[in-house]
Amino acid sequence: MRPGTRLALFVPAAGVLAVAFGAAALRLPAFGGDRHPYGARAVAAALAHRTANAVSSVNFDQRAFDTLGEESILFASVLGATLLLRLARDEHRRRPAPGRVLSGTRLLGAALLPFALLTGGYVVAHGALSPGGGFQGGVVLATGLHLAYVAADYRALRRLRPLAVLDVADGLAAGAFAALGLAGLAAGGAYLQNVLPLGTFGTLASSGLVAVVNAVVGVEVACGVVVLLAHFLEQAVETAEKDGH
Repeated sequence: MRPGTRLALFVPAAGVLAVAFGAAALRLPAFGGDRHPYGARAVAAALAHRTANAVSSVNFDQRAFDTLGEESILFASVLGATLLLRLARDEHRRRPAPGRVLSGTRLLGAALLPFALLTGGYVVAHGALSPGGGFQGGVVLATGLHLAYVAADYRALRRLRPLAVLDVADGLAAGAFAALGLAGLAAGGAYLQNVLPLGTFGTLASSGLVAVVNAVVGVEVACGVVVLLAHFLEQAVETAEKDGH
């Protein structure tokens, strides 16, 4: 696309966005006052839907449609990186060299790996009850898995990382979020409306749709981050030009 064409498309779109942003900003409550209408309403809505973590209630219930867009951005980023980092015609894969790691570092990584994965799973599972949730827990799970790379070598990470399965799980989880919104429509409500049984406050089965969407987001974020890092590591460790440089 020519620079002039890009500019012609950008200017009117930026103008519309600037007008909409300015109109929205003018209606915001004053900053630094003692009146917090959004906070009071968010907490009340969270308690009404038996969600102990008000932040998760906002993310996966009160503004779940916005969160769907944020998750789609991550999915699109992973897809874009996959396309950009695929093997070019003048590249090939080489066998990664074994890493040289101190035995103490290897032992520490092996000991921390299950704790990191357990912590990530706990943060995801308790996203509706305590600080954290699918986004944070998903990142913990993904980075925890990469302890195998930090404390061992790339070959150990490849053995622990079923990339084909994670690719499929990433797409399925992203699609599951969008599909869960149909439950509200099927019940005669709005898209992504919290229409599932709310359960008992303070338990894992509470919060209705929030707990389900939170779990799906945790899977998508964990798989997406692992796949994204996999392509960057593959480019750095495995990919080489055909002439060997």
